[in-house]
Amino acid sequence: MAIEIKVPTVGESISEVTLVKWYKQDGGWANRDEVIAELESEKATFEINAEVAGAIKIIAREGDTLKIGDIICSIEPGTDHRPPTTDDQPQTANAKPQTSNPKPETPNPKPETSNPKPETTAPKSETTDAIKTTPVAAAIISDKKIDAKNITASGIGGKIVKQDVLDVLNNPGRKPGIEPFGRTERPQKMSNLRKTVSRRLVEAKNTTAMLTTFNEVDMSAIMEFRAKHKDKFKETHGVNLGFMSFFTKACCYALQEWPAVNAYIDGENIIYHDYCYISIAVSAPKGLVVPVIRNAESLSMAGIESKVVELATKAKENKLTIEEMSGGTFTITNGGIFGSMMSTPIINIPQSAILGMHKIQERPVAINGTVVIRPMMYLALSYDHRIIDGRESVSFLIRVKELLENPALLLFGKDPIKSLLEI
Repeated sequence: MAIEIKVPTVGESISEVTLVKWYKQDGGWANRDEVIAELESEKATFEINAEVAGAIKIIAREGDTLKIGDIICSIEPGTDHRPPTTDDQPQTANAKPQTSNPKPETPNPKPETSNPKPETTAPKSETTDAIKTTPVAAAIISDKKIDAKNITASGIGGKIVKQDVLDVLNNPGRKPGIEPFGRTERPQKMSNLRKTVSRRLVEAKNTTAMLTTFNEVDMSAIMEFRAKHKDKFKETHGVNLGFMSFFTKACCYALQEWPAVNAYIDGENIIYHDYCYISIAVSAPKGLVVPVIRNAESLSMAGIESKVVELATKAKENKLTIEEMSGGTFTITNGGIFGSMMSTPIINIPQSAILGMHKIQERPVAINGTVVIRPMMYLALSYDHRIIDGRESVSFLIRVKELLENPALLLFGKDPIKSLLEI
């Protein structure tokens, strides 16, 4: 009796998913617990495994939007002992006639050797020896010293003609026949993830009183600190010492001092958090995702860096779970990796604030009446003015700046001497 494979429940608020990809063909064989398909919800991508070993009968197609509980395929249980590489019988069957084809291909060189007599008078470059060309085309290729491999053939039987060579000479830098700007339109269905991102960004703009405050930080101390300790850090902990751990640590201290930045509005109540669940914005193949570093205030620098690597890797492989992207209390986004000098990041609702990092750029700054060149970074804090006032937002950003420009403060959250003297 065939076993029906249905769309599982993936979250309380998720009612539909999209079938992104089949890993098996209709009629193909799947072993028990083997991945057979990939589904995408509005928050994450997840895989479907075969519940039993057997032949698959595909019901839903790639790109279909399915409801929770819909049948995506059925599996007819069996006792197939084929190796895992022979998943699809149609492929193995098609391979047999291919083995009989090479025989008639071997006599082909003989008529080719008898035909080129009219073309032997035309000069040929070494690159055209194994490529079919007309005599005129071969002469131009030899004279202009063109690599025939870069020429798109339009002649009969894949032969390069005179016009093909002239197209290359007249249009260097692009393939002949391809217009630099097309006039076609390509409709493409939005993924569930992209639709969710779009909806949440518009919702954030329309439902929050969002403002942005800016400051800049001198990154000299952190860059010197990293240059001095990064090799030993990686040798000891097995991860690189990046900027994200410094920013995460600084934000955790600042969030504890200014709790409104770590809170959100729930109806007529303000929900404060006595912990820091830091969301980090990651650009994944299918869109922007924000996995969460939980209890970041309790993690070491190595712990933060390890978690960043883990979450970023899962994001790029589309393996983040809904739990790993839920529950964040504050977000950090780094547009500097793309070269952004300054931006106004949009709040990741229901959170009330987001910190934007930007590109480190050497700029002249005045220090003690002297102009010096320092590696500077602009910081931007977007916040919901309904819950966070200007005093709190500006003070939070200044506190982050102070901690970053004095990395030693990240050990205690304040000056070690003041901590010792309790002042």
